[in-house]
Amino acid sequence: MSAPDFWKDRAHAQQKSEELAVLKRAISRWERVTSDFKTLAELAAVAGDDEGIRPELEKNYFKLEKEIRTIEAEKLFSGKYDRGNAVLSIFSGAGGKDAEDWAAMLKRMYERWAEKKGCKIRTLHEHFGELEGPSGWGIKNASLEIRGENAYGYLKKESGVHRLVRVSPFSARSLRHTSFALVEVMPEFVAPEEVNIKADDIRIDFFRSSGPGGQNVNKRETAVRITHRPTNIQVAVQVERSQERNRELAMRLLAARLYRKQCEEQEREAARIRGETLPAEWGSQIRSYVLHPYKLVKDHRTGYETSKVEEVLDGSLNGFIEAELKE
Repeated sequence: MSAPDFWKDRAHAQQKSEELAVLKRAISRWERVTSDFKTLAELAAVAGDDEGIRPELEKNYFKLEKEIRTIEAEKLFSGKYDRGNAVLSIFSGAGGKDAEDWAAMLKRMYERWAEKKGCKIRTLHEHFGELEGPSGWGIKNASLEIRGENAYGYLKKESGVHRLVRVSPFSARSLRHTSFALVEVMPEFVAPEEVNIKADDIRIDFFRSSGPGGQNVNKRETAVRITHRPTNIQVAVQVERSQERNRELAMRLLAARLYRKQCEEQEREAARIRGETLPAEWGSQIRSYVLHPYKLVKDHRTGYETSKVEEVLDGSLNGFIEAELKE
């Protein structure tokens, strides 16, 4: 069996299992919300004008309101893969050591967001930089698997260039520095019939997994890198102990990147027909994070902004995500 065929069978089985789990959770959620609403209505009727019960009523009301708002926001997830898992990749851009440190900061930010959402996170691949900074070892690029209900729907609009302005921790003269990193979000599963991956179009290389600063952490060549020759797209996975498992994950990651490329080409063609001008991805950042001379995080697409930079970098992204969903 060829690698694409092997991936196809395994991926289909996993997709069906996860779709069933999502439906069961949705039913359970609606039953819980309905029950909580009835309980709150009954409690309000019994309380009457009793001010002593008011704090508890308000607490339960706001909790239920928040849950309903979340459900309403998720109704906007109309894309085919919106309700599934996501693969988020980060690439350091212009800015040298600062950019590698910035990429590590973004990786932590999305990990913290996922943890708060109750998602499971796994690092599929991480190419470390050469120096350790305030955020630990910088990274040249990394790929995270984020598993949770609606993970792709929530994160897909995070794709784009993220810009950081701060006093560089690597500058002996404490100069202000601007760094860039590219975030790419893909669905974790893409149906094989949506992308055409021919065995002759891919090159598979095996290498040893490495740690920070080039440190070798694996004596066997279990890590896998797959190159798609027609597009020159490369993916790498090193999280598993076996070549076979890493190759399976790499094929799924490649399919997701090819699917995203197809979607982007379709969007560009549609914009061309409408007469719109779309900015180049790398030349137009979607969000700026300013730590100096003032503190501000601003999304350039929606205009949403906050001065609570530390909270954002600690994973408080819901305001930005909800603003983008409403666009």
